Amino acid sequence: MAILKDIASLRQWRQSLHGTLALVPTMGNLHDGHLALVKLAATRAEQVLVSIYVNPLQFGPREDFAKYPRTLDRDLQRLHEAGCQTIFTPDDGLMYPRGRQDISVVMPQPSLGEVLCGASRPGHFTGVCTVLNKLLHMVSPEILILGEKDYQQLRIVQQMVADLNLNVQVLPGPLQREADGLAYSSRNTLLSLAERQVAPLLAATLFDLARRSTSGADVPGLAAAGWKKLEQAGFLPDYLELRDGQSLRTVTAPQPDARWFAAARLGQTRLIDNVTIPQ
Repeated sequence: MAILKDIASLRQWRQSLHGTLALVPTMGNLHDGHLALVKLAATRAEQVLVSIYVNPLQFGPREDFAKYPRTLDRDLQRLHEAGCQTIFTPDDGLMYPRGRQDISVVMPQPSLGEVLCGASRPGHFTGVCTVLNKLLHMVSPEILILGEKDYQQLRIVQQMVADLNLNVQVLPGPLQREADGLAYSSRNTLLSLAERQVAPLLAATLFDLARRSTSGADVPGLAAAGWKKLEQAGFLPDYLELRDGQSLRTVTAPQPDARWFAAARLGQTRLIDNVTIPQ
């Protein structure tokens, strides 16, 4: 396994490659959802590069940057077992050599980036777009693999790539879930044992709303009932909304490609999830 830590070695390695390259960007603390993306990448490209970098630019001043799990040794072992040959592990000095103040940034399309998580985490998606632009320019992959668990992020990056004429294909990876339905997330490890028992209710609520979102359904009423159910279980909901899967605009009636989106805190941990309406 090759572990690249600087731009010179990264570019030397990139120039030596033959065939297509897929980039799987991560913030580490890898789980089976990440590994599914790595396996997907291997089916679509001759070479796969996984990046591991906890990007401070996408964390707000009161968010969990310091607490974010960092498990590099374990991550490298899991990637080795999954057959991944090359890892890029930049540090802050490489990604932001002048620091993070007064620097050029890439902002998302407002209609995609200022709703849902963007409304409660101002600046988050600017951090995401900025770091992904830097990675794409450093790595020059033909394919970028992103999971559908962070569906808003996926749509923002798809639109950013189109708007900036970036020469990369954004390939979505299906959302992966644990046996009890909880969406895989690096933050799941921050849940207490008691919270972990409650956490699957977030997905269960979304699947229930999706099943009940038939023609003529009272969408606001469904959302209110789902919100109350989460609160009664101990969640502090941030949002629970039915939105169009492309524009992310709120919809008041079930329609093709609509998704239920939710974000809620359970204790100190913020969880997100999304579920499509059955066709």
